[in-house]
Amino acid sequence: MAQDIAARLEGLAAALPRRYPGPGGAIAVLRQGEVLLRHAWGFANAERRIPFTPGSLFRLCSITKQFTCAAMLAALPDPGRLNPAIRARLPRLAGAVPDVLHLAHNQSGLRDYWAVAMLHGSPVEAPFGDAEAARVIGATQSLHFAPGTRYSYVNQNFRLISDALQDVTGRGFAELLRDHVFHPAGMGSAMLAADTRAMPDGTEGYEGSVATGFRAAANRILWTGDAGMGASLDDMIAWERHIDATRDDAGSLYNRLSAPVAFADGPAAPYGFGLGRGREFGRATTGHGGALRGWRSHRLHVAADRISVVVMFNHLSDAHAAALDALAAVLGEARPTAAAWPMPAWLGAYQDPETALSVRIDEAGPGQLRLRFGHSAERLEMREDGSADNGRTRLCMSEAGLRMERPQENQVALLRPSAGNAAPDIAGEYRCAELDAVLTILDAGGVPHGAFSGFLGQGRMEALEPVGPDLWVLPCPRALDHTPPGDWSLAFRRDASGRAAGVTVGCWLARGLAYDRVN
Repeated sequence: MAQDIAARLEGLAAALPRRYPGPGGAIAVLRQGEVLLRHAWGFANAERRIPFTPGSLFRLCSITKQFTCAAMLAALPDPGRLNPAIRARLPRLAGAVPDVLHLAHNQSGLRDYWAVAMLHGSPVEAPFGDAEAARVIGATQSLHFAPGTRYSYVNQNFRLISDALQDVTGRGFAELLRDHVFHPAGMGSAMLAADTRAMPDGTEGYEGSVATGFRAAANRILWTGDAGMGASLDDMIAWERHIDATRDDAGSLYNRLSAPVAFADGPAAPYGFGLGRGREFGRATTGHGGALRGWRSHRLHVAADRISVVVMFNHLSDAHAAALDALAAVLGEARPTAAAWPMPAWLGAYQDPETALSVRIDEAGPGQLRLRFGHSAERLEMREDGSADNGRTRLCMSEAGLRMERPQENQVALLRPSAGNAAPDIAGEYRCAELDAVLTILDAGGVPHGAFSGFLGQGRMEALEPVGPDLWVLPCPRALDHTPPGDWSLAFRRDASGRAAGVTVGCWLARGLAYDRVN
């Protein structure tokens, strides 16, 4: 059996550079604390001809979130001590203020600050540092759901944790990571690399493709507890070995990080302490991905089988898919394929009444649907009973209409069909009082275009796409973060005369912002 696993992993290592092409990458696979595969290829910096090695520093991005929570749990037996410092950073928020566990479990109800930055007109590659973060976070006046009731991915949840940790302990976040996590786990070169412009050893992230060519990605974000960690493959191997070595200690950091989490009304939540909980090949997993322009990474841990996988790409290939390839190779499993069940009659456009967001469903291939609603487009597989799901989201027709079930977010929605032509008389200027920001819509030769403006600048004009009566989307294909907010839903409301008097603007990351027409 060991020989079979070794052969499969050897074949995987040989295939990865062409299956997921780009300047360079690295992968590690461990079982029972033993390293089964430790492999790097290509270049950490193609221009300077620096090879990608297991010791190359890598920008882990959102994988940082679990380490932020680990530092919190190690430094403070009672994380609730951070709550006053968190409240102090949200001085204008009316009503319930999320506590530290709401933040750690992505149940805060805050709107993601990198998404909101686009509503403030931020150019894609603009600087976004401490001053910009403090202004966006501090200006928060409302939540898009009550704390604890829903799940939504919010980067500043973890920035707030790291900032509050510094306030309460009187120590820098880099020190806290080093002393409470990196040193105990033997992660010798891991560090806080908050400035995204460069890595200390010259490792570079790349945009582009084989067809168009690769170019160094430009990033100018300054981040901390949300995504600021730098580490090598060897550092991550040390982390995975530390997890395995402490697996029988109920009080170990990873056992505390991966403990069950629930929503306020009782259902189990699939995200907590910076870790996603899921199932792959019938086995419970914990893990997280990371991404910024030019950087993609993923780590998976299967506690029952004592298996860990870490993948790092300094380009934009799918690190999560590569991690699943590696897990399949260790387990001797095949990646599942979709059955070609017929397409349903309910493809089309809808609106979610709770969030006012557009929901668009179309065919993605044999037996597969594409759902555009959340952070990014999802693929769902058709089932024999006429429903479609992907293990996280389920679409099914009921007597009352099309249901969208998203248990990972603690949400069930009866979707409202959005049939008919969108009225084109929406040109004008609309202002959001909460953000002190503006949406401008212009008729450019019969095609409505829209753009956002605010204290961060003037966003570029994008052609609006009609979805249904008084429902449009404004595309946002690039943003400050690697994964953009996606399409902004624009749900227009009319006054008694039938004139477009306002619009509710939102995306999955930042919902329900009211804009009123400026006369």
